[in-house]
Amino acid sequence: MSEGLLALGIEDLGLKLSASNVADLELFLQEMGRWNQVHNLTAIEGENDSIRLHLIDSIAVLPVLRQFLKGTAPKIADLGSGGGLPAIPIAIVQPNWQLSLIEAIRKKTAFLQHVRGKLKLKNIEVLCERVEDAAVQQPAQFDAVISRAFTNLARFLELSLPFLKPDGLVFAMKAKRADDEMKDVSMEQWRLVADEPLHIPNLAVERRLLVLAPVRKSTLTP
Repeated sequence: MSEGLLALGIEDLGLKLSASNVADLELFLQEMGRWNQVHNLTAIEGENDSIRLHLIDSIAVLPVLRQFLKGTAPKIADLGSGGGLPAIPIAIVQPNWQLSLIEAIRKKTAFLQHVRGKLKLKNIEVLCERVEDAAVQQPAQFDAVISRAFTNLARFLELSLPFLKPDGLVFAMKAKRADDEMKDVSMEQWRLVADEPLHIPNLAVERRLLVLAPVRKSTLTP
């Protein structure tokens, strides 16, 4: 039943992927499933269907990211990357984008390094450290920060800010309850640039991608 689910999801999302892209996404899924049985990388059950839905959930953000990240080689930080979602699928499909996967749990970064080598993904780096420490090492270096199920929105924005270039953006992958989380965000410090609904094929839950930009004022502490 899982056969062709990834291809159908890609088609439903309106994405045009090469055969090589699809093969690499499939290989990533296989490796995640294999490692997850031993290392418990995610809460995903071992079923391919579940993993594929998580992957389709990740690549659904690509049309919005492409709309906002129009530079030749944008730098993106994935905070709390976990098993590599959404960063690995994005890196596969967008080889000219540079992605930094930041994850503090060593068994997860071991998997990310394994996938990096297995898929020959030269456009990613894996940082095994806390997000706060990584921000100190790479301040204001990124065009964008993204995360999937890392922490609540207000905390995610707080952690993201040090990474961003002056015109950088935050992409927050959220579910329907994002309205409640938005109430805790200071609109004096952040501007909601876009709130994009995401249709996830074969997934009966609502997804949204919030795009936020920091409000840069001379009175704010840099």
